[in-house]
Amino acid sequence: MNDNLLDQIPSPCFVLEEVKLRKNLAAIRHIMDQAGVEFIVAFKGYAMWSTFPILREYINTSTASSLHEARLCFEEMKNKAHTYAPIYAPEEIDEILSYSSHITFNSMNQLKAYAQKAQDAKVSVGIRVNPEYAEIETDLYNPASPNSRLGIRKENLPAQLPDVVKGLHFHALCENDSYTTEKVTHAFEERFGQYFSQLEWVNFGGGHLVTKEGYQKEHLIAVLKKFRAKYPHLKVYLEPGSAFGWQTGFLKSTVLDIVENGSASTAMMNISFTAHMPDCLEMPYRPEIRNAHENNEAPYHYRIGGGSCLAGDFMESYGFDAPLNIGDHLIFEDMIHYTMVKTTTFNGVQHPSIGIIDQEGKFRLVRKFGFEDYKNRLS
Repeated sequence: MNDNLLDQIPSPCFVLEEVKLRKNLAAIRHIMDQAGVEFIVAFKGYAMWSTFPILREYINTSTASSLHEARLCFEEMKNKAHTYAPIYAPEEIDEILSYSSHITFNSMNQLKAYAQKAQDAKVSVGIRVNPEYAEIETDLYNPASPNSRLGIRKENLPAQLPDVVKGLHFHALCENDSYTTEKVTHAFEERFGQYFSQLEWVNFGGGHLVTKEGYQKEHLIAVLKKFRAKYPHLKVYLEPGSAFGWQTGFLKSTVLDIVENGSASTAMMNISFTAHMPDCLEMPYRPEIRNAHENNEAPYHYRIGGGSCLAGDFMESYGFDAPLNIGDHLIFEDMIHYTMVKTTTFNGVQHPSIGIIDQEGKFRLVRKFGFEDYKNRLS
């Protein structure tokens, strides 16, 4: 990207690059075609609806985890959602069903409460199960722990599922590789295979980071083809969030001050980790900054400080080849998935704008946020 284009982009701003998005979508479409499965985008990880016309060239629909996500799918993806939520509210269930083609229940209680409504609405019914196998290091993101509130364990299911149940859904991955998918699939089959004959579909959930460099796509295709060959009557769905937006764009930010305290120099930015990049603190993971170094060989080192009042709203030091100055821009890489869907206006900090660099290399500002966006979230 040349400096002239970067200068056209306001700060702060999330910027999606269409060429990179289409590269990911082509890889996903390849797996779909070769394995005979269907990928659906998980809005909890990627819900940039201004790009949905592009997504619709490659996939058909999404997975939703709430009434609002299901409605967004219906209105902007132009299709009904595969909906799963840990809990459904009675005052929302009818509207949720109107936007859904499939609905998955998290417990037998929820199934009993709403299965007839779903059947009357001609929505395919599933239940979420816990395969009790995961290779996730961060407990916050592990849905398959023994005491997880997400999904039903085998011991809590009847010998025969109610006739209304047409699908099983599990989710036990978080940016894992194809070999972990294979092991989780085996655990799923071992615990719940006795029910497969009565089903129409299975959902392998998310966490399949198929667009990461080095991901074993052909191995995943082989795993999926083997499963489908064994159970040809089952439609197989996968619903990653990160894979769609992985490495498709950045967050532009600006140095507003340099604070010197003790042994630390902190570059104070017009963005916030807690408000705009919460996974950096929750996961936690360390974002890549363009032209910055992770080692001590660089001559200049700075903490990167967010603009909120939270004491921990910072990342420990990065190395730079030259001193940072007020007005310099920092580019945080890979800032499209699990960022915009999780941002807040904590402290009333300025929310980054949203823009797209199209296939011709031209920047288009999609949305700029202001005081009314902050005010309208409160009362």
